[in-house]
Amino acid sequence: RLILAAALLGPTPAFADACAQLRPNWDGTAVTAWGELIHLAQTPIVLVLIIGTSLALRFRSEWGGLAVVVGWSLATFLFVGWVGDTDLRAEAVAAGCVGSPALFIAVAAAISVGVVLYTAPLPMRDRS
Repeated sequence: RLILAAALLGPTPAFADACAQLRPNWDGTAVTAWGELIHLAQTPIVLVLIIGTSLALRFRSEWGGLAVVVGWSLATFLFVGWVGDTDLRAEAVAAGCVGSPALFIAVAAAISVGVVLYTAPLPMRDRS
C-alpha cells in the first residue's frame, strides 16, 4: 500500500506540464522561498521598481514614494494573487517548481514601509 500511495502522490505528467508552462527552465530541484524571491526579483517589473525606489529615496520625493509603493503593491498582487489558472499554479507548487512567495511579500512590504517612513514630510520644527 505504501508503494502504491507513493506512486500515486509522485510527479505525474500533469505536474510536468504545469512546470513546463510556468517554469520551462526548471532543473528538477524543489524551489524554496529564497529561490522564489530570486526568481521574482529578476523580473523586469521588479527591476524597474528597484530603480524607482532608489530614485524616490535619493530625492526624498513624496510623490515618487507613493508611486513606488503602489507599484510594489501591484507587483505583489500580479505575481501572487492574480494568476490566470490557479489549478496550474497549485500543480506547480505540488511538483516543487514554484516556491512560496511569502518572502517576496515580506520584502516588498518592508521596502514599502521604509519608503513611506523615509519620504514622509518633515515636521515644521525640523525644516530649518
